[in-house]
Amino acid sequence: MELTESVEMYLESIYLLEKDQGHARVVDISNFLDISKPSVTKAMHLLREKGLIHNEAYGHITLTEKGKAISKEIVKKHNLISSFLEHSLGLSPIEASENACKMEHVISDKMIGAIKNYLKDK
Repeated sequence: MELTESVEMYLESIYLLEKDQGHARVVDISNFLDISKPSVTKAMHLLREKGLIHNEAYGHITLTEKGKAISKEIVKKHNLISSFLEHSLGLSPIEASENACKMEHVISDKMIGAIKNYLKDK
């Protein structure tokens, strides 16, 4: 399934919120991503149609197994890139994470493999 950067950001946010709170709500996602609640509501409809989330009673949003699997891969990629930026370029953890967030959506699988190999040797 081809995912846009926006969809990946929503999935990653839901994953992190669900991990921290057990679920996410539109307002939580809105605050986390600093975007409007109507934008989040529209995106949640799309994610539900793709079978990536469940909307539970009282507005709780949780990931389906499919959504969770995709989210875990996004988070792994983020953490790998962040670690690479810290170790290879000496960026602070915050700066590395901020840049990893931007890079994780466009980096190739070949580059991810190269980063893994680089970090194995460190």
